[in-house]
Amino acid sequence: MPTTSCHPIAPHRKLHIPDWYVSTLMLERTLDAILRRVTLRRDCDIPYLAGYSQDGRTIYIDRHLPRTFTDKGRTVEVDRYLILHEAVEKSLIDELDLHYLYAHQIATRAEEAAVRADRISWRAYDAFMQRYVKSVGDERLKNVPPDLDLKPYRDEHDRDLMARMEKAEAAGNAPARARRRKP
Repeated sequence: MPTTSCHPIAPHRKLHIPDWYVSTLMLERTLDAILRRVTLRRDCDIPYLAGYSQDGRTIYIDRHLPRTFTDKGRTVEVDRYLILHEAVEKSLIDELDLHYLYAHQIATRAEEAAVRADRISWRAYDAFMQRYVKSVGDERLKNVPPDLDLKPYRDEHDRDLMARMEKAEAAGNAPARARRRKP
């Protein structure tokens, strides 16, 4: 099968239910398609655990967030769910001009659907993430990517975080304000 198709590894096969039903197979194919279109970086300090570049081609996950957690004795890799969340959120903001809070709500529902489709407890997954949101949110920002899209932080009116990012910018550890704005 050519590599330019929508899912070169998985063969096309007819679903045994209407295609508008929620389908784990279709969700897997969607995740695979997104993963082929973005680059993942885990070497930066990212407020709220994950974010995206201004052009949406790079997804950033905070360098302190562990790559896995354990749910009922099973090791679960978390990157794919965060990538889905960030890709959906960025698309809704850029393509439909939604406010961050609305886009975030929809992206969280997509993330939850993907987690549940893999038979992972949403409660355990969310508890794991919340532990790191708090600890990462309190640290000093040392390595913020120069092209991090700051619209979510501005829309949240997180003045404390914006002040800390400006401090990192002044210390040369964050992008210049002019370079962060959307063209």
